[in-house]
Amino acid sequence: MTEGRGNNAFQQRLASLLKHRESVHQRRLRRCVNAISTTECLIDGRRCISFATNDYLGLTRHPDVLTAFTEAAAEQVGAGASALIAGRSAYHVRLESAIAEFEGTESALLFPSGFAANTGTLMSLIGRPDAVFSERENHASLIDGCRSSAGKLFVYSRWEPDRLDDMISQQRANYEAVFMVTDTVFSMDGTLADLPQLCEIADRHDVTMIVDEAHGTGVFGATGRGVCELQQVDHRIPVKIGTLSKAVGNLGGFVAGSTALCEWLWNTARSQFFSTALPPAVCAGAIAALQVIAQDSERRRTLGARAKFARACLREADLEVLTAPDTSPIIAILIGDDDLAVRVSQLLLEKGFFVPGIRPPSVARGTARLRMSLCCDHSEDQIRSAVYQLREVIRNTRR
Repeated sequence: MTEGRGNNAFQQRLASLLKHRESVHQRRLRRCVNAISTTECLIDGRRCISFATNDYLGLTRHPDVLTAFTEAAAEQVGAGASALIAGRSAYHVRLESAIAEFEGTESALLFPSGFAANTGTLMSLIGRPDAVFSERENHASLIDGCRSSAGKLFVYSRWEPDRLDDMISQQRANYEAVFMVTDTVFSMDGTLADLPQLCEIADRHDVTMIVDEAHGTGVFGATGRGVCELQQVDHRIPVKIGTLSKAVGNLGGFVAGSTALCEWLWNTARSQFFSTALPPAVCAGAIAALQVIAQDSERRRTLGARAKFARACLREADLEVLTAPDTSPIIAILIGDDDLAVRVSQLLLEKGFFVPGIRPPSVARGTARLRMSLCCDHSEDQIRSAVYQLREVIRNTRR
């Protein structure tokens, strides 16, 4: 093993910065996590029940998805080029058509990841004469996309809609186009955006809505189209961004909307055409997963039931759960203290349950928490046991 390359001052600077991160409980360490099933994993050799993935519908191991992926992988591994040049195969064409059909839109465009879909779309659509209003707790990729765009950035809170309305009213005349950007499901607490309310504000001021359904696709709505479908605003959202890496169980991001939108992004979204296209096998797996989502609504119903059950158990255990819809599969248990959240998570892991501790900068100071992410394959016994152990660990560490 060799020491870090480069001059000593540079290495010392990095060591000092890492030491500071450790002192404020913000240093993340790498570990090896091997999935055994949709609900179990090995972490550095320790077997545990996992409440840490976004595989909400268990599609990462669904036999139809595995078969489709395996058959395509036998033909080719990587795409070999960007989609713009030579990487857009028949699998990519079929997947874009499948997404558009699933979302009920004219067209869809693939990106190499959800992060790339968000940053590329926002940088492409928001120009220098424009403004964008971004929700304060949006995902980092939305925040980075808004910051990297040429437009003027304003930040709003979903808990203050009247203030948002006033902000837009005061600023609208100063900009050629104005955009409003929001997650539909907020990943740190499982709460949902009030899309009808936001659409009313957008319509009133001629603002274009852009939503990210990363944690909504497959989970919410009668057919799994997400919060837009659940709240009946599909027809009012011109730019819908999603990911294939969570409930769809694969990899990649997408934008669904009009043909003109997708053609514009095809020509201008740098994260799309300067990236190698998704592996064809991933596209095949995602096509199969979308078919499962469309045909097997029982997985979605079971997921909602498990989320309700988990929240009931947590309330019975007198644990503080941040308010969110009962059927949301993301459950945040408030701890408050950063160090305590990390210690509780580690002690829980030693008991055989993986529930990650979330602390700043991922969440605001003083709101460190444990985040429990559910899969439809979790049993009630697994959930009940995890909550019991969590209650005991918290009691013991706070004595």
